[in-house]
Amino acid sequence: MAKIVIDPGHGGSDPGANYNGRREKNDVLRLALAVGKKLEEKGQNVSYTRVDDTAYTPFERAMMANTANADFFLSLHRNSVRNPNTVNGVEAYVYEESGIREDVAEELLDNLEDAGFENRGILERPNLAVLRRTDMPAVLLEVGFIDNEKDNQIFDTKFDEIVDAIADAILKYAKKFPTRRPPLYRVQTGAFRNYDNAAVLVNRLQNEGYPAFVLYGDGIYRVQVGAYEILDNAIRMEQKLRANGYPTFIVSG
Repeated sequence: MAKIVIDPGHGGSDPGANYNGRREKNDVLRLALAVGKKLEEKGQNVSYTRVDDTAYTPFERAMMANTANADFFLSLHRNSVRNPNTVNGVEAYVYEESGIREDVAEELLDNLEDAGFENRGILERPNLAVLRRTDMPAVLLEVGFIDNEKDNQIFDTKFDEIVDAIADAILKYAKKFPTRRPPLYRVQTGAFRNYDNAAVLVNRLQNEGYPAFVLYGDGIYRVQVGAYEILDNAIRMEQKLRANGYPTFIVSG
């Protein structure tokens, strides 16, 4: 069983690409949840960077995957260009074209081509935080152009086939993902059912120079600071936070 983190791009105040009232953030959330459900049915351990209309930075998304000790990270998006209906097809972005990340990216594109999309190939994007900051193999997948009528028709009429295409590509390599490092130690400073409350605390911590982020799970938004392989480093951060008046405890995983 592999630990898969699926990242529906954008969210909240960041709608992503728009076309005739259609929003990227909505398309990819629907797709992510469907792919995740399919993977779970096949026995995989799946979590998400968001399950609702919430905004996170690319860095926060990468940290969520790292703190979840994930074996593979998939970020889902839909593409766009300046002139609608001039470009169509699927693309995959990777940090570099090598190893299992490239193998999975190729499989994703081949499967989606079978579903009806034009295959535009793999591109290296080492500047993208979700590819650069993640500690596990990661692929950013552009599932067609949201401003192309042909791609939208494929997305809508062959949605289940697209879900299967993505899930099957991941399942093919699930047993080959590299062994992950031991769990990380993180310092937790708050837990909220309302994202806005968590965001206020994160912003305050970040303004004070702390590497704070939100980790979502089981209906709770947890505000955490740092992710450390060595327990002593987490303890030092906990002591610093407590000295500045923050209630804390250390979690691992």
